[in-house]
Amino acid sequence: MAERYKGQVEFLLVYVREAHPTDGWQVPRNEKENVPLESAKTYEQKEEHATSCARNLGITFTTLVDGMDNATEKAYTAWPDRFYIVDKEGKIVVKGRPGPAGFKSDEIEAGIKKVL
Repeated sequence: MAERYKGQVEFLLVYVREAHPTDGWQVPRNEKENVPLESAKTYEQKEEHATSCARNLGITFTTLVDGMDNATEKAYTAWPDRFYIVDKEGKIVVKGRPGPAGFKSDEIEAGIKKVL
């Protein structure tokens, strides 16, 4: 979708925190895919986690990193993961359900069409 709407819509990933850190709620899938990450203790570690996440998931659009105070995560109820569509005035047009199960491509696309 990011490629399809390139130049019309800006896609951003805001990395808030590792959902399944080794020092928290670890899941077998992370072990199987060899992505063991502990909770970031510094902003630099968080940036490294974000870079790894984007690379492993093949994300090619801009990735931003939430601060260590998790202000974005708290403001947007962004954990575990969630998508938002925000119009040019900064108004939230679509607030997706928690993902990844809440990511519905038809809802995302309908929201994008609302803002175009």
